[in-house]
Amino acid sequence: MDIKVILLEKDIPQRWYNVTPDLPEQLPPPIHPGTGKPIGPEDLTPIFPMELIKQEVSQERWIEIPDEIIDVYKIWRPTPLHRAYRLEKELKTNSRIYFKNESLSPPGSHKPNTAVAQAYFNKEEGVKRLCTETGAGQWGSALAFACKLFGLKCTVYMVKISYNQKPYRKILMHTWGADVFASPTDLTNAGRKILSQEPDSPGSLGIAISEAIEDAATHDDAKYSLGSVLNHVILHQTIVGLETKKQLELLGEEPDVLIGCVGGGSNFSGFAFPFIPDKLKGRDIRMIAVEPTACPTLTKGIYTYDFGDTVGLTPLVKMYTLGHSFVPPRIHAGGLRYHGDAPLLCLLFKHKVVEAVAYRQNEVFEAAVLFAQTEGLIPAPETAHAIKCAIDEARKNENKCIAFNFSGHGCFDLTAYDAYLSKELEDFEYPEEKINEAIAKIPKAPSEI
Repeated sequence: MDIKVILLEKDIPQRWYNVTPDLPEQLPPPIHPGTGKPIGPEDLTPIFPMELIKQEVSQERWIEIPDEIIDVYKIWRPTPLHRAYRLEKELKTNSRIYFKNESLSPPGSHKPNTAVAQAYFNKEEGVKRLCTETGAGQWGSALAFACKLFGLKCTVYMVKISYNQKPYRKILMHTWGADVFASPTDLTNAGRKILSQEPDSPGSLGIAISEAIEDAATHDDAKYSLGSVLNHVILHQTIVGLETKKQLELLGEEPDVLIGCVGGGSNFSGFAFPFIPDKLKGRDIRMIAVEPTACPTLTKGIYTYDFGDTVGLTPLVKMYTLGHSFVPPRIHAGGLRYHGDAPLLCLLFKHKVVEAVAYRQNEVFEAAVLFAQTEGLIPAPETAHAIKCAIDEARKNENKCIAFNFSGHGCFDLTAYDAYLSKELEDFEYPEEKINEAIAKIPKAPSEI
């Protein structure tokens, strides 16, 4: 029996898939917070190169991948699709469990799929330095890696709690030449504002985004780079789902359930979106987005316009949100500590094309350990959320084809495993009143446009 399906380098997709033309309704436009009107390309040029702006607003279903990007992808792509036979045996399930192994990239996650593309397009337009935020460090590692390959400088604002919890991610970024700062910092107005209000702030992705955007916008040779949420990021990540689709076809399989963890939405969306046309044509595919109860954006947030960052430097985008002032607790799944989600994913969730579940920390790590003890791989805490859901689905014994995105390894997250194994890991379900408090601070949204 074959354990995995391996494609050849010639099978790497040559085009990214853009879900925008296949949406059930038009995506609400980003809004300028000052004018209340939809933003145009000129509003984004201070922080993004024009080619990425074009991809952000494109209505083309397929976008060609430049050869220079594919050449870098070949370092680790195509990635294998594994059959989790040992996990199936342990669960005594009649379902088939597959996982797409995105942990094989040099930074150990799916993130380089877009980091390489963003670094390339910035380099082409003469940018010298990229500024970004990172939660658990997977995205910061990926951008540091990509910038080094294309000769760009890289500045990373890393969420402080993760900066302290995950020193090896910081070392990895330093190895690839990046400057890494614990956010909030005293280097930006945004950071100083947060520190004046909460000197011991653990930080959040929203805060780190504010700092990175301010840095990029105030330096002519720099641009901003985001690792999730935006349309062009999801576009680049669809290479994951396109490869998965081809691999399942080689096995004669059609997926019944597709699963991915969700922080901002890029790894889930990149994995699942290439199957959206099949679902819209009537194919019965469940697509499950998995988030922590500590940051329940889809399961408890509201669908409205909100800032993508904490301070309010970004345009207003329509998404499920817990409020831009929401600061999640100090859970180990740092990549899932974001108050909002990708507008594309949120629209599909609104239309019930996608569903969502939320789990507590300890049950997620229980699933991660079971996976490690059967399949051998140590999953990132974020990835473990998808594994927990896949296990739950398999235990239903419905003879289904279940596939999930193994979005990253957890070899730099062993302190989190140590806390779990030592029974020191705290479960956290964010109090309803705290969520309502943050939601109440969302700016008054413009009327439906």
